[in-house]
Amino acid sequence: MADATNLNRPLCCEQFGSGAARGCFAAADGSLQWEGFPDSVSPDYLPYQLWDSVQAFASSLSGSLATHAVLLGIGVGNAKASVSAATATWLVKDSTGMLGRIIFAWWKGSKLDCNAKQWRLFADILNDVAMFLEIMAPIYPIFFTITICTSNLAKCIVSVAGGATRAALTMHQARRNNMADVSAKDSSQETLVNLAGLLVSLLMLPLVSDCPGFSLGCFFFLTALHIYANYRAVRALVIETLNEGRLRLVLKHFLQRGEVLGPTSANQMEPLWTGFWPSQSLSLGVPLHRLTSSVFDLQQLVEGHQEPYLLRWDLSQNQVQVVLSQMAGPETILRAATHGLVLEALQGDGPLPRGLEELRNQVRAGPEKDNWVIVRDTHQVLDKLFPKFLKGLQDAGWKTEKHQLEVDEWRATWLLSPEKKVL
Repeated sequence: MADATNLNRPLCCEQFGSGAARGCFAAADGSLQWEGFPDSVSPDYLPYQLWDSVQAFASSLSGSLATHAVLLGIGVGNAKASVSAATATWLVKDSTGMLGRIIFAWWKGSKLDCNAKQWRLFADILNDVAMFLEIMAPIYPIFFTITICTSNLAKCIVSVAGGATRAALTMHQARRNNMADVSAKDSSQETLVNLAGLLVSLLMLPLVSDCPGFSLGCFFFLTALHIYANYRAVRALVIETLNEGRLRLVLKHFLQRGEVLGPTSANQMEPLWTGFWPSQSLSLGVPLHRLTSSVFDLQQLVEGHQEPYLLRWDLSQNQVQVVLSQMAGPETILRAATHGLVLEALQGDGPLPRGLEELRNQVRAGPEKDNWVIVRDTHQVLDKLFPKFLKGLQDAGWKTEKHQLEVDEWRATWLLSPEKKVL
């Protein structure tokens, strides 16, 4: 207990003037780490926040142009406009957005943190599309209500996706159990940027309000700046936990070259535009009843599986489904995902270790009904391959005690000898 107390006690401290003192602690590698910035956040915090501020500023100016267009279309400044009609239009617009927020959160809410960078970029591009619809809405008055309802629906999806990915990125950037502090400062920074955008908008709107063409040109310029800044911000992130995309990249490099990519290299290579559509469907945590309908199916599924997961490979549908045991932890889930991606590699080109190269030849030569034999044999290959891969991940700087893989909540138990027919 005394040792634990000493570990939590700062080795030294310093103070500037009458400001608060900050302590210094010993890191795991023996170096000294100080409380507060920059040691309290991840190394990618500063470049990300710089580009995030640029995109927020551009988005704020674009939002002002869109708001101006919506108010113009709803009848502000028009003596013939009806207050009741404008109110009804506004209520329909808000109601559509609320329904969209609820449905999207139910549909995709649990999956947003698995591909935080891709969803972040998607949300900001969708926000630009929504603002473009608002700017175009007054040009076609007959479709005005439908257009702004669609725009608000998109903005509410942006709100859900942006909020969820912001939380995931804040967890990544907070390094001293200071997630609340990082989140508060991020919110304050965004407020400051939006305030600057508001002040600039007050100067910009009188100049562009009487010239729709110039206003549209300014919007396209700001949109291009917004997308570029978002791309640079997302590219600046170096996330040390593995999702399916990063795991696929790192495993492919390991199988072909025997080396494990570090987080910096893998994050730079991670696809941002195509990350939603992997070549093979990998489902982790599926219910057992989906894979078995008889004792024979269960016998075939369990054969060769000594790890706390069961895997079925459907080559015709290009799908891998994994049932997880109650005892499955992060390392087991990582191995199950690696197993599924190894099966995907058997269908591709490029060099593979000798054992996997032989299995690839069997896949290309054998009928589909022998897939379960390939799955059984890959277990034996992984018994030797995965410990080396896992150690390589840890040595390269990856955090293997947690992951960002998409895993459902289903868990199961099974007997290693289903011949007894007791399930």
